[in-house]
Amino acid sequence: MGASHDSNRFPVPAKGVIAIGQFAIGIFTLSQFGIGVVSISQFAIALYALAQFAIAYSVTAQVGLYLHAGQGQFVMALTDLLRQLSVVF
Repeated sequence: MGASHDSNRFPVPAKGVIAIGQFAIGIFTLSQFGIGVVSISQFAIALYALAQFAIAYSVTAQVGLYLHAGQGQFVMALTDLLRQLSVVF
């Protein structure tokens, strides 16, 4: 197991094919803050995400943006968001 902080007290992310930790980067991540292909996180950036807040190709989230498919309480296609913002500005 790796250290959770380096010598300067900066958090060290979990990295690998399967990454589990507060901060995780990998193919499959299980974390609070995750970046990966498949991510189960509180905050996620992924290809496929299950999260509270997420940006993904395909997402299931409480709040999220997606490119292909999404489900959740407040989930919107990224293209729809950009379209709405272009009308405002």
